[in-house]
Amino acid sequence: MDHQNELTLFCSMQNISRRLNQILSTYDRYRVSLLGTLTLLSVVLHTFSTLNLQRRRIGYEGAERIANALRMNTTLTTLDLRGNEIGARGARHIADALRTNTTLTTLDLGYNRIGAEGAQHIADALRTNTTLTILTLTQNGIGDEGAPHIADALRTNTTLTTLVLRGNGIGDEGAQGIAEALRTNTTLATLDLRGNEIGARGARHIADALRTNTTLATLDLGTNQIGARGAQHIAEALRTNTTLATLDLCGNEIGDEGAQGIADVLRTNTTLSTLDLGYNRIGHEGAQHIADALRTNTTLTTLNLGSNAMSAEGAQHIAEALRTNTTLATLDLGYNRIGDEGAQHIEDALRRNASINMV
Repeated sequence: MDHQNELTLFCSMQNISRRLNQILSTYDRYRVSLLGTLTLLSVVLHTFSTLNLQRRRIGYEGAERIANALRMNTTLTTLDLRGNEIGARGARHIADALRTNTTLTTLDLGYNRIGAEGAQHIADALRTNTTLTILTLTQNGIGDEGAPHIADALRTNTTLTTLVLRGNGIGDEGAQGIAEALRTNTTLATLDLRGNEIGARGARHIADALRTNTTLATLDLGTNQIGARGAQHIAEALRTNTTLATLDLCGNEIGDEGAQGIADVLRTNTTLSTLDLGYNRIGHEGAQHIADALRTNTTLTTLNLGSNAMSAEGAQHIAEALRTNTTLATLDLGYNRIGDEGAQHIEDALRRNASINMV
């Protein structure tokens, strides 16, 4: 497909909003050239509310053209630029546009190698932007150097409700900065810190923030390194926190000791409805603690205990709790070591409690 045919294709579409992403997918092997990007932007200025340009290799030059269009655009609300290698230079162009754009609400800049410098550009724009509500910065090498910039923006930004920072290696230092911002931020409802090399110290900082934060409803700390100590910090915060409804701690090696800490707080916590404890080396002792908590907990509806070290004995503890628990609706025990005996315990319990969905 040459540039003229690409131009004709874009300009002749009868229903552009519905067809654009389909066409980009169909002609993926041609990518989006810079001329194609310019053609696309001329349409965007007048028509689109959602634009998906992920993995088109537009680079920082393409990002600059998109940014120029965003300054004048009054219709686009969702923009996906994942995997485009825009780097820090491209992030600066996008950030400049965010300072004046008043319609964009969702922006995905994941997998773009923007680094700490690019994070600073985006953070600076967040101080004045008043429309962006969802921002994804997955796998951008932001590190503990770039995290403080994002944290500083969170202290003053009053519109962002969802922030995804997964896979950025922010570590304990970066987690501390984000946690300190959470103490004063009053709008962020969803925070994704999965895969950021956060240890027990970072978990303690986040737990301290949870004691006073009143808006965060979803927290993802999966595949970090918080261990049993970190789990205990989070559990202690949940004794007073009254807003967190979804918590993901999968892949943190919290073990039986960490499971006990979480279980203890489940006996009194009345807001948590979804809990992921998968891949945590929880054995039959940890399962017993969780089971004991399920006998009195009245709010948890979804629980993931998959891929742990649970035996038939652990499954028996869970099964006994299921006979009396009336709120749990979804339970994952997959990839454990419960065997036929453990499976029989669960099956017997489900005969009495048919409301639970095993996944």
